[in-house]
Amino acid sequence: MKTIWSEQAWKSIEPIYEEITKLPFIGGLIDGTLKQEQFLFYLHQDALYLYEYGKIMSGIASRLSKPEHITAFTGFAVETVAVERILHESYLKQSPIKGRVEQSPSCLLYTSLLHKYLAQHPVEVALAAVLPCFWIYQEVGNYILANQNKGDNPYQAWIDTYGGEAFAKSVETAIAICNEVAETCTEEQRNVMTEAFVYCSKMEWMFWDSAWRLEEWKI
Repeated sequence: MKTIWSEQAWKSIEPIYEEITKLPFIGGLIDGTLKQEQFLFYLHQDALYLYEYGKIMSGIASRLSKPEHITAFTGFAVETVAVERILHESYLKQSPIKGRVEQSPSCLLYTSLLHKYLAQHPVEVALAAVLPCFWIYQEVGNYILANQNKGDNPYQAWIDTYGGEAFAKSVETAIAICNEVAETCTEEQRNVMTEAFVYCSKMEWMFWDSAWRLEEWKI
């Protein structure tokens, strides 16, 4: 009997997740001391990321065969991304940065990797590649909720979105679809799925770390 793919996949990234929870960016969200400049940098980059992520989700939906899977990922492409964009806009009104913002090196690397998985790999690998953005965000949101200092946190709306029940249901659905698809895969195919999941989990770490560092192109 095959092990449940998601259980094995999460176990493979536990050290990465632990390092994410130790990032100073996450610590600043927990106690509300994160500099506004760093948070707005993150939001600008996340908005650029979501623009590409929506395309990738739509691309995955077009390659799925089961109607319920297609419906779910079409919904993710429209509804989930829309909710996050509304959240971004509520904070970005405070941003002094106006005009066009270019992708940071980490943001460009992450989105390019996702596009590569969609274009050059079977759909099950693309599914595994987009899963960290769901799953790790939920886990980090729950971690922050469990450890945050109670009080007036300027980032509470962001925390509540990713630690909330609505987002949790989307995560459960995405995990379930990945597991269902993985059941029809060979062991080799499941291993490729896990590899994509690990790489994109590393991208999650890089994305938050780059916001803390206000990452810029060197030339």
